[in-house]
Amino acid sequence: MSSAQKARFEGKAAVVTGGSRGIGAAVARRLVQEGAAVAIGYRGNKEAADALVAELGDGGGHAIAVQADVAVPEQTGALIARAVAEFGRLDVLASCAGVEHFDALEKITPADFDHVFAVNTRGQLFAVQHAVAHMSEGGRIVLTSSVSASRAFFGHTLYAASKAAVESMVLNLSAELGRKGITVNAIAPGGTATDMAAENSSNYLHPDLVGKQDPSEWIELGVALRRLAEPSEIAAGYAFLASADAAYMTGRTLQVDGGLF
Repeated sequence: MSSAQKARFEGKAAVVTGGSRGIGAAVARRLVQEGAAVAIGYRGNKEAADALVAELGDGGGHAIAVQADVAVPEQTGALIARAVAEFGRLDVLASCAGVEHFDALEKITPADFDHVFAVNTRGQLFAVQHAVAHMSEGGRIVLTSSVSASRAFFGHTLYAASKAAVESMVLNLSAELGRKGITVNAIAPGGTATDMAAENSSNYLHPDLVGKQDPSEWIELGVALRRLAEPSEIAAGYAFLASADAAYMTGRTLQVDGGLF
């Protein structure tokens, strides 16, 4: 990382939801490495969030951990208010909290729908609402979609719909927030080496191949770079969209998928 990159977020403050593990933790690390003070939102894994704060502090960074379930908008509002109270400002929202879901159409319940959309869609919308109330011109918002929003997988309808809605929100919010000088974009990660991916990798296989093909073989055959992404590589996309380098980019979803085909 160049010295210019290290200073891209100097003096700025960020909130990262879902920041205790996986892609969210990598985003928090990247923003702190580049000079930002970061509030790490987590739902239940206090131990992991506190460990990350300690790690970042040992490296000379400024981070705090705040419990917040994004499915409860009031908790997200409290997280953002706490960040502003701690840092005196808010420049970046990286919305990384999300839940996975696989099930056949006949098995999806209204409770499943409500839970997935409460976290993946409603949670991100109200995170933006609370963040914008504290942002000034130059604010950056980066939401999280998925390549599943534009690619079919068996049993992934509910999850994919929740992420496709995020891309539509980003597009429409860009017009509204552009008047305030705030950009809003999304990242659509491809397969990434996280615990969530490990738990669900076999679900991405065609049903006729389950038990016959290892998910790693599918990755080698279906991704141009022939591997999963490292969380840090996805985090680089969030850092780009949150930086001044992306000042003229808004309303767009950036796919970071290693060349999925």
